[in-house]
Amino acid sequence: MVGQIAREMLEKAYREEKDADVSRRILLVLKVRCDGMKQSHAARELLRDKSWATIWLRRFDEHGLNGLKTKPRSGRPPKADEKELLKVRKKITRLADGVQVRWVRELIRKEAKVTYSRMQVYRILHKWGFRPIVPEKRFVNKATKEERELFKKGQQGS
Repeated sequence: MVGQIAREMLEKAYREEKDADVSRRILLVLKVRCDGMKQSHAARELLRDKSWATIWLRRFDEHGLNGLKTKPRSGRPPKADEKELLKVRKKITRLADGVQVRWVRELIRKEAKVTYSRMQVYRILHKWGFRPIVPEKRFVNKATKEERELFKKGQQGS
């Protein structure tokens, strides 16, 4: 059992937590350590299994509230060097109208000597805060055939 002060601290952390996974872990600790509920029952109420509860209760016992936070994952290292991608980003920033994913993909290939998939270029652009040029459906059928062909070829005229 945890004391009243610790319970208040846990409840405050639960109310202020933005990450849903961490909130669920704090709720587990509250149910088991403060309310005296069996670990298996608390896990079932939270729609998790007993092994999940065991892991997170052990981490709480060893590290406190910080043990309930999700640890950063290393992930796969990027193919392209950050300096090369920074050059690409600077070139894109100068454009006022927006960018086409196909064009950015080719620019990355030339500058960084790396070929990314179209989807990865979308992710990179999103991370940088850019929106790719994509025609909205409501405008596609209103354009003339020549305008649509020019858009497909990337030759948007002024």
